[in-house]
Formats: sequence, structure tokens, C-alpha cells
Amino acid sequence: MIASAKDQTVEKPLTSTMEDYLEAIFDLDTEKKVVRVKDIAKRLDVKMPTVTSMLRSLNDKGLINYEKYEYVALTDTGADVGREMRRRHQALFRFLTTILKIDVKTADAEACKMEHKLSINTLESLTDFMEFIQTCPRTGGSWLHYFEKYRNIGHRPEECNGCAEVICCDLDPKDLKCNRMPA
Repeated sequence: MIASAKDQTVEKPLTSTMEDYLEAIFDLDTEKKVVRVKDIAKRLDVKMPTVTSMLRSLNDKGLINYEKYEYVALTDTGADVGREMRRRHQALFRFLTTILKIDVKTADAEACKMEHKLSINTLESLTDFMEFIQTCPRTGGSWLHYFEKYRNIGHRPEECNGCAEVICCDLDPKDLKCNRMPA
């Protein structure tokens, strides 16, 4: 038996715009009792006919339940995508603001761009890295302070040597040999 072309259709991946819509709907759903087209349009700063067109596409993909002039509701799959986009956005936003000290407005816009491009493995590694540098006694606040200082004054070997000595002497001698520590 030969399969028809219709049986061989491959589901196209979601576009970043579709993911943005699902994230916006997810956010609105947690803030409001019902999600309306006008709420989505306002959140995404687009016109209502644009929203309606996208909602039809998302409905066709089974990610939302939507009928004209009705409220918008995420399906379980749509909610999963929206939740994941929110999680990614928050992780990247925290990295940009907490670690790199990017201003909030810029960080929000940049996180939105980045959340669609990073693989799950890369995002998880980034999240683990954030947790590590914020909790490990070898890094922590002093390490972030030195990084910020480096960004402000640039690379100066005499400054880096001073920082390295302080950090090195904070370490356990078994973990790292340091000229100022007994062997």
C-alpha cells in the first residue's frame, strides 16, 4: 500500500513568534480570569487582526482553543510550550541582570531574543553555571565583584594578579596550589 502525501505531512516547528504568543497567553492566563484577543494585542503591542490570524494558526496546531469572539485557552501542549518559554525567559533575564548587570529593559528584550535560539542543554548549563557562581565559595560575591571590576577598568595584569592572590588564598590548599599557601 502506498501512503498518500497527506499521510506524510511533517508538523512544522513553532516559529519564535508563535512561541512569543504562547508565552504571552500563558502569562495572561496566570494574571487574569480569562484571556481576550485585546489583552494579547496589548501585551505584544500588535493589532487585534494580527492576533486573530495567529490564534487561528495556533488553534489549527492544537496549541490553543479559540473561536472568534470567544476567550482564548491554552491546551495542555500549548501551556507546556508557554511555561517553557517563560522559564527560559526568566533564566536568561536573571543571568543578564544578576551576573552581567545589564539594565532591566535591555535584559528583557535580549532574553526574549535568546530564549528561542538556545537548546535546552545550553540553557540548563547556563542555569547551572549561574547557580554555581552564586553559591560556590570559590566564586560567589567576590568573584562577581572582580568580574564587574574587570568590565569597568578592563584587563590590567597587576589588578588580575591581585585578584588571583586573594581568590587563591581563599581556597583550600588541597584543591589548588598557591604561592602564598604552604604546600
